[in-house]
Amino acid sequence: MDGGMSGGFLVTLLLALFVIYVFAKTAVVVPQQSAYVVERLGKYSATLDAGFHILLPFIDNIRYKHSLKETAIDIPEQVCITRDNVQVSVDGILYLKVLHPQRASYGISDYGFALIQLAQTTLRSEVGKIELDRTFEERTNINIQVVNELDKASDPWGVKVLRYEIKNITPPKDVLNAMEKQMRAEREKRAVILTSEGERDAAINQAEGEKQQVIKASEAKKQQQINEAEGAASAILAIAQATAEGLRKVAETIQMPGGQEAVQLRVAEQYITKFGELAKTTNTLILPATVSDVGSMIALAMSAIKQGSPTLPPKA
Repeated sequence: MDGGMSGGFLVTLLLALFVIYVFAKTAVVVPQQSAYVVERLGKYSATLDAGFHILLPFIDNIRYKHSLKETAIDIPEQVCITRDNVQVSVDGILYLKVLHPQRASYGISDYGFALIQLAQTTLRSEVGKIELDRTFEERTNINIQVVNELDKASDPWGVKVLRYEIKNITPPKDVLNAMEKQMRAEREKRAVILTSEGERDAAINQAEGEKQQVIKASEAKKQQQINEAEGAASAILAIAQATAEGLRKVAETIQMPGGQEAVQLRVAEQYITKFGELAKTTNTLILPATVSDVGSMIALAMSAIKQGSPTLPPKA
């Protein structure tokens, strides 16, 4: 009796385990941003999206599981030769995404490995087109060219290459030292050029300042001479006017009663004074022919005054 009960319990347990196994094979839950490729009797049947799905036991089988998220693949470092025959080590990172799980499953055995190899070969080709000095500034163009080539190749595989980024470009140590020396020389050259340009500008500014100073000084001297000439002309004119006015007054005075006698007296005084000064200043004495006849001398002077003096019109 106990043996029969033990055998029945064992059968029940086996049936329960079988049911659980069948249920596990038929009920499938696909996570978000994932896709499962199902084969029925070894042939592609369907692609399961996120959610709960029921499969046929022992007939349907999940063959491939793909993540639909963006994936980053590291591209190992490799040696590339530039156009000017310099070896540089370059590594990068590739970003891709599975768009068609069916083609990603059956289009190629391992799309990740294939993209890594293709990225390396394309990178070597692009780096070989440019010189070493341009590799750093052409990184963006190299990335674009690698993405274009990989995108065309990966389209039949159901994979979309989103972008490629170069992480490091490492030239040999001797090349790095040469580049540092070149950059140092360029900086020193720019410093010398800037210094010389500054000195040139300073010299030009100084010369311009001296030129302006000379121009201003000459203009000031010119103005000074003009002012002095105008002042001298004004003084001469004033003296001439004063002299003319004085002569006019003398002439008018002569025409007045007693004027002739006053002139004779003034001439006599001037004659005697000058004659005395002449005797004091020189050892040679000039004597007139008629020294005793002072009156004749005064008469001669008065005759000259009368002949040279114009007749003044009477005052109104």
